[in-house]
Amino acid sequence: MAVDESVAPAAKASEDGAVHRLKPNAIGLLGVVFMAVATAAPITAMTGNVPFMVSSGNGIGAPASYLVAMVVLAIFSVGFTSMAKHITSTGAFYGFISYGLGRTVGLASGLLATFAYVVFEPALIGIFSVFATGTLKDQTGLDVPWWACAIVMLAVNATGTWFGVSVAEKLLVVLLGTEVTVLAAMAISVALHGGGPHGFTFGPVNPVNAFKGTSAGLGLFFAFWSWVGFESTAMYGEESRDPKKIIPKATMISVLGVGVFYVFVSWMAIIGNGETEAVKVASSANPLALFFNPTEHYVGHWAVDLMQWLMISGSLACGMAFHNCASRYMYALGREGVLPSLKNTIGRTHAKHGSPHIAGFVQTVISAVLILAFWATSKDPANAMYVLLAILGTMAILVVQAVCSFAVLAYFRSHHPESRHWFRTFTAPLLGGIAMLAVVVLLVSNMSVAAGSESNSLVLKATPWLVLLVAATGIGYAQYLKRRAPERYALLGRTVLEETKER
Repeated sequence: MAVDESVAPAAKASEDGAVHRLKPNAIGLLGVVFMAVATAAPITAMTGNVPFMVSSGNGIGAPASYLVAMVVLAIFSVGFTSMAKHITSTGAFYGFISYGLGRTVGLASGLLATFAYVVFEPALIGIFSVFATGTLKDQTGLDVPWWACAIVMLAVNATGTWFGVSVAEKLLVVLLGTEVTVLAAMAISVALHGGGPHGFTFGPVNPVNAFKGTSAGLGLFFAFWSWVGFESTAMYGEESRDPKKIIPKATMISVLGVGVFYVFVSWMAIIGNGETEAVKVASSANPLALFFNPTEHYVGHWAVDLMQWLMISGSLACGMAFHNCASRYMYALGREGVLPSLKNTIGRTHAKHGSPHIAGFVQTVISAVLILAFWATSKDPANAMYVLLAILGTMAILVVQAVCSFAVLAYFRSHHPESRHWFRTFTAPLLGGIAMLAVVVLLVSNMSVAAGSESNSLVLKATPWLVLLVAATGIGYAQYLKRRAPERYALLGRTVLEETKER
């Protein structure tokens, strides 16, 4: 049986006669935006990444690197959203790439994306545990082991996914709203007071400075790292209202909104300390003072205490969003019967809540196993679990983003001539794909520096090979299905519901 790569099969029911789908019309434009922005975790990106960028990356040019990253990701998103107007797929990259470059590349990319989101959750649980134990000890005197905090976050994430996207949305709205508010309060206060001890200086936002400093490549990589997850807007298409309009809008709002916020907050943090002073503070024993100092001086000590708690809630929101992403990728692969046994397990949805509850449970178990492995080897939850797993997941997702850009090029070459445009469907995805490949090179060349004390870790050394292994597994299994089970191969990257087929 020959399979036409450009044709989607008719909708099919599962073996028990029911088509398992996520709950429709469960989330609107703002909900999708909140879910996507939560994966970027603004307060974690700012307090966790910016001090390192200033001390070891491009120095005061850190805000400029966010500006450069925003432009690149906006260009990437032009092609990504053009495809989202025609294809609504819970598998997001998996579906897009399957339509553009064929089912084999699609499955490899789907496995890579799933792999990335699977390891992102325990990575965030690592940094959440550090924030939680540190804050509890500083502000209450309680000495709580980090693994106890990890268990709490696992339970919260699992519960949020079980009860559906609308419940997760409500939790994330509160968590995200508070963390954005306290960062904005600091930044606006600095601006209203004239820009810090030396007034307003524009060196931090000069794009030229993004390419200077101790390691410009490292600074740019951390800037792109801060956006990981924005593309998750597409996987909520099946659950959103009018996905053809909502998903493209939500994606661009997430990229540009987060970008402007990152540039402004990091700029104000640097000039709030003073340019020279900011580099010294970021290189000190307490790099978080880069944000705490201007917050205390211009807002008040209460805001510093609040910021510490919001660093906890921000990482919780980010981990919850990644848990949702991983669950939906697993569900998308399971529903299409990549393995027959998955169709009625992780490919099922909850009868009442319409959530990927089994996939969510599987993700919780995987996260727990990874956390247990790091605990058993006495690895630090921040320097080891967070950093190593974040680098691993980031490499996988950046490769998928690059492939997706080229899939957009291929897709519009043979589909929808009425939508073809010299910039939206050709120039933008071409430039976006090349830029994404360049970021992958930045990551590979700066991995050891980014890993810090774990630069000699076996996990770090194995990272490129693990990514290659996952991709090769997808390619090999897809070719196996093509020869031995063409009816299952025909479903790869093509969701089983009429509402989510190509438009």
